Amino acid sequence: MRVLQKFAVTLQNINSNKMSLTGIVRPLFAKRWRELEKHNTQGEQLQREVLARLIGKAKDTEYGREHLFAATKDYDDFVRNNPVNTYEELKGDIDRMRQGEANILWPGRVKWYAKSSGTTNDKSKFIPVSPDGLKHVHYKGGADVVAIYLRNNPQSRMFDGKGLILGGSHAPNYNLPGSLVGDLSAILIENINPIVNLVRVPSKQTALLSDFEVKRDRIAREAMNKNVTNLSGVPSWMLSVLNRVMELSGKTHLEEVWPNLEVFFHGGVAFTPYREQYEKLITSSKMHYMETYNASEGFFGIQDDPSDKSMLLMLDYDVFYEFQEMGTDTIVPLWGVETGKNYAMLISTSCGLWRYMIGDTVQFTSTNPYKFFISGRTKSFINAFGEELIVDNAEQGLKYACDMTDAQVLEYTAAPVFMDQNAKCRHQWLIEFSKAPENLQQFAEILDRKLQELNSDYEAKRFKDITLQHLEIIPARENLFNDWLKSKGKLGGQHKVPRLSNSREQLEELLELNEK
Repeated sequence: MRVLQKFAVTLQNINSNKMSLTGIVRPLFAKRWRELEKHNTQGEQLQREVLARLIGKAKDTEYGREHLFAATKDYDDFVRNNPVNTYEELKGDIDRMRQGEANILWPGRVKWYAKSSGTTNDKSKFIPVSPDGLKHVHYKGGADVVAIYLRNNPQSRMFDGKGLILGGSHAPNYNLPGSLVGDLSAILIENINPIVNLVRVPSKQTALLSDFEVKRDRIAREAMNKNVTNLSGVPSWMLSVLNRVMELSGKTHLEEVWPNLEVFFHGGVAFTPYREQYEKLITSSKMHYMETYNASEGFFGIQDDPSDKSMLLMLDYDVFYEFQEMGTDTIVPLWGVETGKNYAMLISTSCGLWRYMIGDTVQFTSTNPYKFFISGRTKSFINAFGEELIVDNAEQGLKYACDMTDAQVLEYTAAPVFMDQNAKCRHQWLIEFSKAPENLQQFAEILDRKLQELNSDYEAKRFKDITLQHLEIIPARENLFNDWLKSKGKLGGQHKVPRLSNSREQLEELLELNEK
């Protein structure tokens, strides 16, 4: 409490004397700037140290004893003694942890569980979030985002105002005292240093509301008269909040409400479909956008160069990485990856996830330092006819079609039509436009041609319409995807619309709802 009072007094003194809090805070990150330079030349060493640290700390857990952690000397031993895991393999142990058992996958008792999208067998996954994981993965990532941003922007004054941070909600876990589940963002807000609450909006009570529609309005009302300098959240949900701010304020551009707004730290979904909408909403030349890769399972990447859309893989957190080349059984550690290949990512972390298949796919653009972009999900692609269409192809294709037709895509999903009554096979796209193209057929043709340019397998299957016919676009009514998410109890937080799928299940649900 004394620390909070001293910090509050410091803020008052800074405001009264027109001092810059950002200028005072900036030197505190100098040491970390020097440490981050090791990512450029010492990637393998950093990762070997992480693996040794994780194994050493977990050797006396139930999982560590079963998998011979005490006898594990190097990466080869680790691979030999530990299988690759999906959520299904670890679910039994995680459920025991949720019931209160200690020393199962990680030392001690884990209180928090991040509720994430479900698997084929379950509606939801519950990812353990240990105190070590909070400190040495999630919060370390958040601090590095700020460190890198301040390094790249010496004129920043982000701490001289408030940060608007979106979060989800949490609830009791199995009705056990002191055991809770919720969106990762809610867990981070609940456990954050109280000092941070002095430089953020909305209030904690509002931030943790479960009803997103109520929360959206309250956030807008609480934030619109504050000096907001930075935004953090998922692009789709943040845009919804910002649109409400504009409705309430009656302004044309967001900088009229928040003249000192300078950066949006975004993650969770690809920013490409939303960039144009943000740039029209925020016309200030001083506005910056910075991508992060922060999932329920861990914090993995930060866009460290504004001119490069790829992200720096964070190598000295409590996360050890492995990568499986898509379409093969080959798994390599970080020092075995190659640029341009599509890899499924495996992680071992201080939250008790061991050789865990996270479900995301990445491609490396550099190995010195290790930089990458998220190419999709292991289960979010279309390969019904051998076309191997991934989310990155879809995002690039849609952006190009929008640029060529002056259109804007708000949300989309796509799935195959395996064979219609005329024995035709195609991809069916359901797209909600914030600005529809004048000619939908032209948009579809441009998109189809661009996908062929981006993906040789798609191009081969499209050859003369023999295997795969021209794609079909169905316009979605306004708010269709939000209504669908709401029907699933997934409106707000870190929930997102699945982009591509080999199954038509979700598309059929959306099409039915589109008619209502």
